[in-house]
Amino acid sequence: MSLEVSAKARQLQGKGASRRLRSAGTVPGILYGANEPAQSIELNHQALFQQMRNETFHASVLTMDLDGSKLQVLLRDVQMHPWKRQIVHVDFQRVAADQEITMRVPLHYINAEQSQAVKFGGAIVTHIMNEVEVACLPKYLPEFIDVDLSSITVGHSVHMSDLKLPEGVRLPGLARGDSPVASASVPRGAAEEESKTEGAGAAASAAAGGDKKEPAKKEPEKKK
Repeated sequence: MSLEVSAKARQLQGKGASRRLRSAGTVPGILYGANEPAQSIELNHQALFQQMRNETFHASVLTMDLDGSKLQVLLRDVQMHPWKRQIVHVDFQRVAADQEITMRVPLHYINAEQSQAVKFGGAIVTHIMNEVEVACLPKYLPEFIDVDLSSITVGHSVHMSDLKLPEGVRLPGLARGDSPVASASVPRGAAEEESKTEGAGAAASAAAGGDKKEPAKKEPEKKK
């Protein structure tokens, strides 16, 4: 899916100029990368704010219309006001089709309800990671990566090496270790309750067995 963002070259510099831009409903930003000089830009706040509500906007190669010129960019950083719903500053990076990029993309967890851990074991699946860093050429950048939980079992985890990656995509983080992305465990309270129930059942069985009377032994008949 192609997403487009509109921007204009920004002429005025400095904190005072940036404050005036924000007051006028404009977001100051910077565009850098692809072995070209950094360029100051400005964007419409309302339009950008709406686009940023889309998860895909944060993990996709975007088409930027910069004063009529189209170029491929990535959203690299967003600074928000501490308490206002206001974007203070944005950074975009130019991308080249033949240069590998790194990007954090969302993880979408699927099929947890079909797993043995959840269906029969009463487990809860914990999402340890919400996103993961990928490296690839721009044309291979995925919007998200699915994490299939259908095979997860109680007490076990799904690791980075278990992820099914799209063509041309790799995980740089694997070089630092095979971290877990999700795990399945039975809540402590539920486990203790189950243990108590099993213990009570065993005690009841033992008591029932102890109450049984031994059959009376038959006296041997005396010979006449």
